[in-house]
Amino acid sequence: MRVCGVDPGLNRTGYGVIRVDAAGRRTALIEAGVIGTAAETDLADRLAELAHAMDEVLAEHHPDLVGLEQLYSHYRHPRTAILMGHARGVLLLSAARAGVSVVSLSPARIKRTLTGNGRANKGQMQRAVMATLNLSEVPEPSDVADALAIALCAGLEAGSGRPTSGRRGRRGRPAELRGTRS
Repeated sequence: MRVCGVDPGLNRTGYGVIRVDAAGRRTALIEAGVIGTAAETDLADRLAELAHAMDEVLAEHHPDLVGLEQLYSHYRHPRTAILMGHARGVLLLSAARAGVSVVSLSPARIKRTLTGNGRANKGQMQRAVMATLNLSEVPEPSDVADALAIALCAGLEAGSGRPTSGRRGRRGRPAELRGTRS
C-alpha cells in the first residue's frame, strides 16, 4: 500500500510518500518534500498553489491512503488556526478529487504509534522515523519528518488492521473523521 502523509501549513506543507506492506511490518520511503508558498502572495493564490502542488504529488504517486494531521493551534493564536484550516481544507479537497481516502490523525496519536509516547519531542520523532524507514540520517526539515511520521502512523495502523478512524472520544463522539471515496 502507498501512503501519503501530509503536515499541513500555509507557508510550508510537508509531504511524504511511503510504501507499507500488507502486514504493516515493512516500510520504504518513496519521496518526501516541502510545498512552499510565498507569504507576500494573496491568500487565494497561495491556496491555489498548494492545491495544484498536492494534486501533482497525488497524481504522480497514486497513494491508497492520505494521512493528514488534525488541526491544532493554541487558543492564543486564532489567526494561525484559521490559516491552517484553509490549508487543510485545500489538502482535503485535493485528496477527494483524486479519489483517495483520508485519515485524520492527532499529533499525540502519531507520536504514540511511532514511539510509544504521546508526548514525544521532535528529536525522538525524527529518530523514530529514521529508524522505521531505515534512513541514514534524520529527515529534514521538520515538516518532512512530521509528514513521514503521519504517513507511517496511517500506514502502520491500516496494515495492522487497527482502526484508523471512527474511534470514540471520552464522551462517545468520533475522535477523528475519515473521508470516503466519491
